[in-house]
Parts: sequence; structure tokens; C-alpha cells
Amino acid sequence: MKPKRCLGLALVALFVLSSFSFALAEERLKLSTTTSTENSGLLYVLLPPFEKMFNIKVDVIPVGTGKALKLAENGDVDVTMVHARSLEDKFVDEDYGVNRRDVMYNDFVIIGPESDPAGIKGAKTAAEAFKLISQNKATFISRGDRSGTHVKELNIWEKAGIKPSGTWYLEAGKGMGDVLIMANEKMAYTTTDRGTYLAFIGGKKIELPVLFEGDPFLFNPYGIIAVNPAKHPHVNYIKAMALIGWITSPEGQKIIKDFGKGKFGQPLFVPVAVSNP
Repeated sequence: MKPKRCLGLALVALFVLSSFSFALAEERLKLSTTTSTENSGLLYVLLPPFEKMFNIKVDVIPVGTGKALKLAENGDVDVTMVHARSLEDKFVDEDYGVNRRDVMYNDFVIIGPESDPAGIKGAKTAAEAFKLISQNKATFISRGDRSGTHVKELNIWEKAGIKPSGTWYLEAGKGMGDVLIMANEKMAYTTTDRGTYLAFIGGKKIELPVLFEGDPFLFNPYGIIAVNPAKHPHVNYIKAMALIGWITSPEGQKIIKDFGKGKFGQPLFVPVAVSNP
């Protein structure tokens, strides 16, 4: 083989190996978040522009808020986006997270079988609706996973002065999408964030209607928090802050504002980081 041809092949091989090594070394960012942001489909449109802009891959870990914060507390992720303000404040107060920003909100609703055996349609508050479900021992599916939705549900039971138990009260220990499907199969009541509900009923995965809504107590805000690099020096703090900046930027907030309008006739979330995205 001629020397020039050998040199050419060597250069090609070097280029291929370099490209392969570059691909293996692709920068990654770990985001723990709630199943509601993932199940609703929001992240599938919100993250790609950021990934392209910063040449980075965001690895999404969708779990309940409690577990999402625990992953962040342990330094297993770089940034977290959740929806349980009391747990978020505790996380920041204990110095596990920094630079929390408000992102968006929607609300919780109570869904159930169209026949409404517990008669919650006439309830004036979420606590009253839960009392009726308990009194009638109507099947209720709880997330049971320390998620933001589960925390809100427990707050409603507390407000109603009830500790739910019995064969009518089922703790799933699963994400929002799984619980919606389970409730649909059992013709049961459950609490859900509106965004995931709209995505599932719009996709004809469930048939259960909203039976109670509108109580201010059902307000559901979302926040994003960077993991504190002082606690975990290995985290990718710079890119975590870049992601926070993107999601709370006018461009990111407009994606949130428009998400769901065409398919569901209404947005699934309302952005709050900027006034008019």
C-alpha cells in the first residue's frame, strides 16, 4: 500500500475516532421533575430548543415531587422542577437548592364517574367534596407517592378533618398518568392536575369528567430550582442555571403559554415568569 494512501486512511480513521469520542463525551444535564410535566407532553416541546441552543442533552427523570426533590438533595440531578411549594421552600431553606424561580401554574381538579355516586358536583369546596366521597365510601384512587398532587390531596383530607382508610381508599404509589388510567378502569374518583387530565382526555385515554373545580385551594404552582453546588460540587450548575434561564425567558414562557391551545382548545399551563410572553 502506498504511503500517501496509508496516511489518508489514517487521517480518516482519526477523524472517525475523534467524532465518536466527541459523541461519547456529549454534555448532559439531569432534570428531576414531576410526572405531570412529563405526562402532559410539555417537556417534549420545551426542552429541544434549549438542547439545540446549548448543544446539551437533558436527561429527564419524571417522578413524584417528593422523590424528585430527594434526587436533587442527594446530588443525583443538576436541577429540579416540581409543584409542592412547602416542600420546595424546605429544600431551599436546608441549602440543597438555590435560585428557585416561579415557572407556571395550573390547578387541581377532582374527576370521577359521570354518574357521580358521591354527589360531589354540588360541593362548594374541595374539602366538602372529599367529605361526600368518604361518607359514601366511593372508590378513590390516591397517588400515594409523596408527589405534589399527593401532598395537595392530603391537605384537602386534613382540611376536611378526615383520615381516609378502608377498602374504598386505594393508594397506587404511581405517577399521574397511571393513576388516571386506574381511576378510569375502576370508575373511581381521583385528584389530578388539569394539564395531565387535558392531555389524557384529549388523547382519549380516559373518559372520566371533571366533577369539581374552582376552589382557590386547588391552585397548583410550579417552580424550578438548581441544586446547590456548595453541597454537591460535581453538579452542572452553569448549565442548570442556563436551563432555568431558558424556561423563564420570554421564548420559553411563550412555549408554555401556547402549549395545548391547538390540540385541547386551552393552554395546559399558565406561565408566570414574565408578564407577556
